[in-house]
Amino acid sequence: MTTPRRRPGRPRRTDTPPTRERVLAAATDLFAQRGFDAVGLREVAAAAGVDVATVAHHAGTKAQLYDACFARVFTAEQQVLREAAQRARQALAAGPEKALVALHDLVDVFVDFLEDRPETTALWLRRWLEPQRHADLDARYAAPLYALVVDLLAAAAGVGALVEPTPQVAVRSLVWAVHGHVTALAAGVGSGARERREFRVFVHRFLDALYGPPSP
Repeated sequence: MTTPRRRPGRPRRTDTPPTRERVLAAATDLFAQRGFDAVGLREVAAAAGVDVATVAHHAGTKAQLYDACFARVFTAEQQVLREAAQRARQALAAGPEKALVALHDLVDVFVDFLEDRPETTALWLRRWLEPQRHADLDARYAAPLYALVVDLLAAAAGVGALVEPTPQVAVRSLVWAVHGHVTALAAGVGSGARERREFRVFVHRFLDALYGPPSP
């Protein structure tokens, strides 16, 4: 008896993500909750619904799995920030007012991303509890994103769209403010809707104070 052939051009339907993605998603959540030392590969396997051999096949050692979790969130964050930064660069030629609006949009994209993916903040905060450990992760997965926005601010200052003598400090300050905001949301501080609304107003006022026209 022959097995009926599937019609060409009709891919198999599946309701579950690829195995590697399930493993990385589960590991990201666990590392974000507990940090590197407190998570074992067996726990990751159980959370992903696979066996330990499958975790090892897709991610290697625990250290390699940890690295892959940061690479995963970095790739997603880089994509949205690059698009927003490109729009902001295009706005520089239109003058300070348009440049400031574009910076508002860039920060909104960053805030939206972390609000939607709070495990990104939790993962980084766990890593930063031990600043000297796994420091290579910062060089690969944090520094390029900082540089993206630092270079944008430097370019804006270069064409006279704003004045920013220490762009690296401005970027670091905003990044930490957003991580703090996401942490407050995760902790259930106050009304989530109100926190989101008030924080968005705050970061816009922050940018206006830094780069808006001086008050008459």
